[in-house]
Amino acid sequence: MPITLLIILAGTCIVSFMAFSNRRLVDDLILWPPAIERKREYYRLVTYGLLHADPMHLLFNMLTLYFFGRQMEFVYNASLGTFGFALFYLGGLIVSILPTYFNNRHNTNYRSLGASGAVSAVLFGFILYQPWAKIYVFFAVGVPAIIYAVLYVAYSIYMDRRGQDNVNHSAHLWGAAYGVAFTAVANPAVLSSFLEALSRPRL
Repeated sequence: MPITLLIILAGTCIVSFMAFSNRRLVDDLILWPPAIERKREYYRLVTYGLLHADPMHLLFNMLTLYFFGRQMEFVYNASLGTFGFALFYLGGLIVSILPTYFNNRHNTNYRSLGASGAVSAVLFGFILYQPWAKIYVFFAVGVPAIIYAVLYVAYSIYMDRRGQDNVNHSAHLWGAAYGVAFTAVANPAVLSSFLEALSRPRL
């Protein structure tokens, strides 16, 4: 079975659905910075990504991972070996949440969950390879990937500065940055092909 499907089915979906009706499980796995700071529960830097706030949150993240992860899995596995995509995804979970952790490591009221940071990493890795591919927003409106990326980053920065919702926009931004950086390091040639593709728009 592809690693992407294992992450979706055997990992994230099973744990998320169990946690919807098990508050104890949520408390044990969620990113709660003081638990890492005081108890050295570093596993929370990964397990928070197995939890989701509700079924719609889970569905949106896993659909995005399914559509783009299947394509990028071949890319990372070709560069890094059989578990290349798994390592990339794991790194996305950790890197995307670290700034949040450091900014809130003494905040007993802060909690974060969801795989959005790692999913953003996968999406932006894909955009490096196919900047003019269509990304369908709400399965209806096709937007060129590079334009979607610009709007996504601008919206995430704006909402992160406002700080008036319960979404961790910082994780989205850092996940996207990690996805671009990791992909460029794994395959340096992708940068030149990306720039060349940008010079030949396909709207």
